[in-house]
Amino acid sequence: MSGDHDHGDIQNTPIPRLWMAFGLTATYMVAEIIGSFVTGSLALLSDAMHMATDALALGIALVAIYLGRRAADLLRTYGYARFEILAATFNALLLLGVAFYILYEAYERLYAPTEVQSVGMLVVAAIGLAVNLTSMRLLTGHKDSSLNVKGAYLEVWADMLGSAGVILGAIIIYFTGWTWVDSVLAVGIGFMVFPRTWVLLKECVNILLEGVPEGMSLAEVEKTIATTPGVASVHDLHLWSLTKSQNSLTAHAVIEDGADAEAVRQQIEKRLQDDYDLHHTTLQMETVDCEPKERIH
Repeated sequence: MSGDHDHGDIQNTPIPRLWMAFGLTATYMVAEIIGSFVTGSLALLSDAMHMATDALALGIALVAIYLGRRAADLLRTYGYARFEILAATFNALLLLGVAFYILYEAYERLYAPTEVQSVGMLVVAAIGLAVNLTSMRLLTGHKDSSLNVKGAYLEVWADMLGSAGVILGAIIIYFTGWTWVDSVLAVGIGFMVFPRTWVLLKECVNILLEGVPEGMSLAEVEKTIATTPGVASVHDLHLWSLTKSQNSLTAHAVIEDGADAEAVRQQIEKRLQDDYDLHHTTLQMETVDCEPKERIH
């Protein structure tokens, strides 16, 4: 068994930057909600709801990191690292709920237009854009090492686009008086949620179902093991992720007559590390298949 693995998505997550982004987002979320009621802008309220999910995503990421760093115990031998995936899944489902709410409110507004104060809408959205750009800069260098940070980054990114859209809408309303633009913008912001949320949710579900990690091929990994000198065959091969950056593998390898089992095992592990960055592997070396052919994976 190879145990020198690295919990990268926990160790590399920038907690001070997450706290800064959380503080900025949560504070401005309140300001934007107030601004939406003052100006009567549904697009601002839609953007504020995105801000709320941004703040929640960042808060969940912080909680997940602190829980994930708790040591493993007799009941949870992997520790609490997978809490991050549970949190990211909850966040994705919440995003879908918010999107449907925004679409419903926009539908109501299209049939009952209300007055919108475009100048106030423009000022609030411009400040929101600045907050989003700052948060994105804080998270950009670490979004690929953690699902929660990735989720938070994607939300801030989409919210940045939403703020830019609200600014454009405010300018259009100011010069034309077309208040229906506000509702159309709210619908557009709502629809931005779906594709990014689906990608995040799909990745989370794959990890929770212990599916093959994204970007890896089970057939290729099996071929690598099977073609290692001294290996006769491979079965009971399982490849999954505990978290986004912590992949694990177990397999039974049948060795050829006269081969040194320990030397073959070390060679397999070296190839898995070099070719697939797999550092958490458990290999059972056998001289004969331990299961009937029809049950071999």
